[in-house]
Amino acid sequence: MRTDELVTMLATGAGAVRPNQAPSRFATAVAWGAVGATLLMAGLLGPRPDLARAVLLPMFWVKLAFVAGLAAASLFATLRLSRPGMRLVWVPGALAAPVLAMWLLAAVVLARADAAQRALLFFGDTWDVCPFLIALLSAPAFVAAMWAMKGLAPTRLRLAGAAAGLLAGAVGTLIYCVHCPEMGAPFIGFWYVLGMLIPTAAGALLGPRLLRW
Repeated sequence: MRTDELVTMLATGAGAVRPNQAPSRFATAVAWGAVGATLLMAGLLGPRPDLARAVLLPMFWVKLAFVAGLAAASLFATLRLSRPGMRLVWVPGALAAPVLAMWLLAAVVLARADAAQRALLFFGDTWDVCPFLIALLSAPAFVAAMWAMKGLAPTRLRLAGAAAGLLAGAVGTLIYCVHCPEMGAPFIGFWYVLGMLIPTAAGALLGPRLLRW
């Protein structure tokens, strides 16, 4: 059978593809993931008691902007990887930019701090639970992102799974910011990133199995 005949056979009976299907699916996934993470946070953790005062601090919004930047870059990555033949173009740089900016801020904070304060700035009070709580809150978005990706046509399954996992991690972390009392750049630049890497690694491991089509 010639290639053109095979293509014709496969296309027989295929309906029109709904425009903007990928953005629509991922918008639904992000929305449901955020709702699920919010319910988990409210039921298991609760918002930080001083949230009304925290939102008046610049570092609270720097923290949110950092996570939102990673969420936007990972969403763009998932949109590209959900369709065959799409190049990642500036995605690696977009993913690296917020991390490097936070690390630069963390370096400045540590350089200006007294030696006795540096360990506290890095470890905070919740380093031992922060990454795992982020991973927990990311679980609803992880399921939703995998559903969104599965319904499209990814070909680089491990990379696509990692991107979906990072998106889930960023969504979960955005909700976690409402609970987390930590405000130090060194803490955020390491432990938040570590927390988001947990669903990213899970997506890379499970992508070839869950996204096969």
